[in-house]
Amino acid sequence: MAGSTCPTPSRRTHAVKPEYRLPARPVAHEDAVVGGDRWRISVLTDGLVRVEWSDDGGFEDRPSTFAIRRELPVPPFRVHDSGTHVEVETARFRLTYDKQPFSTSGLSLAVLGGVSSYHSVWRFGQDAGELGGQIGQSEDNLGGTARTLDDVDGATALEQGVVSRQGYAVLDDSDSFLFDDDGWVAPREPGRQDLYLFAYGHDYLDALQAFYAVSGPTPVLPRWAFGNWWSRYHRYSADGYRALIERFRAEGLPFSVSVIDMDWHLVEIGPRHGSGWTGYTWNRELFPDPAEFLAWLHERGLRVTLNVHPADGVRAHEDAYTDMARALGLDPDAGDPIAFDVTDRDFLAAYFDVLHRELERDGVDFWWIDWQSGPHSKVAGIDPLWMLNHFHYLDNARDGRRGLTFSRYAGPGSHRYPVGFSGDTVISWDSLAFQPHFTATASNIGYGWWSHDIGGHFFGTKDDELATRWVQLGCFSPILRLHSGANPFITKEPWTFSSDARDVQTAFLRLRHRLVPYLHTMNHRAADGVPLVLPMYYAHPEVNQAYEVPDQFAFGSELVVAAVTRPADDASLLARTQAWLPPGTWVDVLTDVAYDGDRRVALHRDLRTIPVLAGAGALVPLDGAEVPGNEPVNPEHLEVLVVVGADGAFGLLEDDGGAGEPTRTPLRWEQAAGRFTAGPAAASSSSGS
Repeated sequence: MAGSTCPTPSRRTHAVKPEYRLPARPVAHEDAVVGGDRWRISVLTDGLVRVEWSDDGGFEDRPSTFAIRRELPVPPFRVHDSGTHVEVETARFRLTYDKQPFSTSGLSLAVLGGVSSYHSVWRFGQDAGELGGQIGQSEDNLGGTARTLDDVDGATALEQGVVSRQGYAVLDDSDSFLFDDDGWVAPREPGRQDLYLFAYGHDYLDALQAFYAVSGPTPVLPRWAFGNWWSRYHRYSADGYRALIERFRAEGLPFSVSVIDMDWHLVEIGPRHGSGWTGYTWNRELFPDPAEFLAWLHERGLRVTLNVHPADGVRAHEDAYTDMARALGLDPDAGDPIAFDVTDRDFLAAYFDVLHRELERDGVDFWWIDWQSGPHSKVAGIDPLWMLNHFHYLDNARDGRRGLTFSRYAGPGSHRYPVGFSGDTVISWDSLAFQPHFTATASNIGYGWWSHDIGGHFFGTKDDELATRWVQLGCFSPILRLHSGANPFITKEPWTFSSDARDVQTAFLRLRHRLVPYLHTMNHRAADGVPLVLPMYYAHPEVNQAYEVPDQFAFGSELVVAAVTRPADDASLLARTQAWLPPGTWVDVLTDVAYDGDRRVALHRDLRTIPVLAGAGALVPLDGAEVPGNEPVNPEHLEVLVVVGADGAFGLLEDDGGAGEPTRTPLRWEQAAGRFTAGPAAASSSSGS
């Protein structure tokens, strides 16, 4: 009939899937709460108190992006109410408040326990180390992390953490968004302030444990995440990529993750559709049979992640366009672009169920969410990056497996969605020099699983020494991901460097896979509230020198690493790094040189090694294979590095790769008897498993 049109498919609003809902306990115990008409104080732990002001008299009990577990055991505290003022005191702090809108004179907190006589008193509005810079900054706050290192050459400003030399820190949660009962998101009501005051003195690990108690634990990562990752912005073909993986195997270079950058999808799409930056359709000229290609990688022990830039939505050239349009009640024949809108629950449902699911059936294991389009969405206060991280992680874990996503940091609470992608790194010594400090300090906001562009992404020049020192740091980083940009003259395959650099890089890439038994045990430890990488001042908060070694960090329970981040001296050909050794005897496990502790020391190393130190009694389990395979499964046999001089014990955790409880095998060294024992193995109870 003339003038007739095809009916537009109907659209329904999707409920949030159960697997996308947080396991939240957001309402504090009533016995922990003191309040009035427009103010409320919730004593969450003996060193953490929530303080709220509300112009409209309403208070927020929904989970926020930071706080999902406010229902905690009520600590002992006392309240004194004079009528005009209220005072709340625990074993760690004394809070004084005038029941009025927050002010410098009306709201203060004193840290008890003699941290200092002056600086341990916080007043609202004064320099206090609050997170996000909304109320004030403090040079004594020990810092947290940053959203990204994109385009940064050297250091960048850090957001604040929950530990401070003053003994207190404040996390301002007033502008974060919320989760409704059905798991969907909502903005905050205006006129409300929501502060979390940490008052742990120099008990930094206790402060971090309180952070996790309220914000939830770091998940246990899949074991395979701790092997080497290969990443390059390069127009690979399936045949070319296969040849690369076979060359790695021939060279004895193990890799457990293939990171395939954006050229997997169509990028030359014609002006009618716009830029090829966003894409979801395989380039069949390069990858004629994607499922077969991904299966080939899986057969060789590699997991696969694909790069996506979601911001441009779905255009009519995409294979999934018709199904996406129909899922959203749109007419696919119109060919109109489907805008990216992460605040639309129908779009988000189709985004996963239509756009990503078919690619996952091809064999994609997880997604590199390369969001570079800012913090704004159609709903004020809701950050698309946070939404992508939250829902991608939960979607990846939907079948009960250990989830993983790969994306930038989006603020406090982001530790629940590992792994972090720190962005496009400038190739320079200054960039390398900042990364040990950046990685360790991120633990001050609970963010323990950064992945950096090891070797850098762009700019700079090919430098054998710089690249090798970066690989050495990567070996002792949360994630080791070799990466390079499109420049054909700056690549990261070890055989493209001089023979000396090639041999050293090969040795450290193999060592990384040998370390997986240790790393996976520390993975479970991180889920129990102790990140893999920690600044030295966590164990030695009263020693000034522990704050003065930005290149040095604790790497798990047994090792201390002093990274080499400056070039070697032209005359001696040795590079120098400044370290502080805690009391005791310390052995460099890579050179067997012993050092007396309780002092600062300049350590010099040639290109073959960096200082990796362990105290007497340390036990480090290693894969016994000199050249491990790609997939870092539980090894057939172990080698245990024992640093003699004192008794030592280590609980080795192993599992089948699923989400069940691990098996713990006790390892023991008895110094007097000169005896090492292992076992028997028994079930463990790691809380984050």
